[in-house]
Amino acid sequence: MKDTDTVQLRRSIGLTGLVLYGLGVTIGAGIYVLVGETVVRAGSYAPASFLLSAFVMGFTAGSFAELSGRVPQAAGEAVYVEKSFGLAWLTIAVGLAVLAEAMIAAAAIAVGSAGYVAELIALPSEVLVTCIVVLMATGAAWGIRESVTIAGVMTLVEVAGLLIIIVLAFTQDPGSLADLPRSLVPPLGDWPAVSGVLAASMIAFFAFIGFDDVVNLVEEAKNPARIMPWAIGITLTTVTILYVLVSFVGTQIATAEEMASTAAPISLLFERLAGFPPLAITLIAILATMNGVVIILIMAARVTYGMSQAGRLPAWIGAVSPRTQTPVRATVLVAAVVLVLAVFTPLDTLAETSSEVLLTIFAIINFALVWFKLKRVPAPDGAFTVHIIVPIAGTVFCIALVLGSALAGG
Repeated sequence: MKDTDTVQLRRSIGLTGLVLYGLGVTIGAGIYVLVGETVVRAGSYAPASFLLSAFVMGFTAGSFAELSGRVPQAAGEAVYVEKSFGLAWLTIAVGLAVLAEAMIAAAAIAVGSAGYVAELIALPSEVLVTCIVVLMATGAAWGIRESVTIAGVMTLVEVAGLLIIIVLAFTQDPGSLADLPRSLVPPLGDWPAVSGVLAASMIAFFAFIGFDDVVNLVEEAKNPARIMPWAIGITLTTVTILYVLVSFVGTQIATAEEMASTAAPISLLFERLAGFPPLAITLIAILATMNGVVIILIMAARVTYGMSQAGRLPAWIGAVSPRTQTPVRATVLVAAVVLVLAVFTPLDTLAETSSEVLLTIFAIINFALVWFKLKRVPAPDGAFTVHIIVPIAGTVFCIALVLGSALAGG
């Protein structure tokens, strides 16, 4: 029998798998759960909050694309910081912060998923959340190729659910598209509108969590130097278009009060547009949110594995099962923390805290790339690179978004 400490991760994921993974965790992480909250905070300018978050994400995505080639290891963020700054305490702090953010995010999505399940099954929220987390943890521990394949199928379903909402809305009222540009930029002199967008941006930012998770599969990807930048870029572009359009439809179809009063905002939009009970879209939303949970559990377990391999966490936590070739112990540990957070913390608190932690991490990661470039550390041959202004802008905008949201009272 093999020693579990010597079992390696399996390279079995191509570009399509990475993109579906990124789309699955990103879409499942936010739009199905939190589109209502962005409309509540930003009103008719909800699409602007998603566009602002995507703008900030764009610079950070460029930094991640280069760093994934410079340091192609699982536990991406923590390893990037270690290789750039060489400060053990900062490496551990960032790694633990990434883990904390992932577990908070998974908890938020599990709570949102339970909200959709409750539309069909009348059970206490705590019971539903527990079943969801346990079931998704089992899937995450099963096997990376099997997990990503299932997640890919679920991703296609959840994208279809959003496209149904968009197509129904614009088919019924094609003229409404003319109002879209006005919803993307609030008047700068209208402080209530601007502050609403800033406050909503922290919620909207949560909906973009996911592209950064892709880099944690770098040790399980085929030819990662070539496909990882493409996977990051395709993921971010696709979700931005979908989020802007869905949030715009939300502002046209339902009031802020109606969005605030429902735990299943996408189902509400479908019911308004289609005129009949939203069973199908509710099932899609359940798949989407559960998909988000399982993919984040996969990522968090890989971060734990990577930190364990680097000696930043106890070795036994990162042991790879010879049967599944996945870090089962890490998966179980992560799932246990997620369950506690999901049962005892409100959804909006989970989402905002996750966004604030992640923006802080992103600021550090962007600066890590700046430091690489200032030290003139060359990138490997053939690796994707960006100009130094990209990580500088990423650092500044991440910090600005946190401060702007705090100023706006978000």
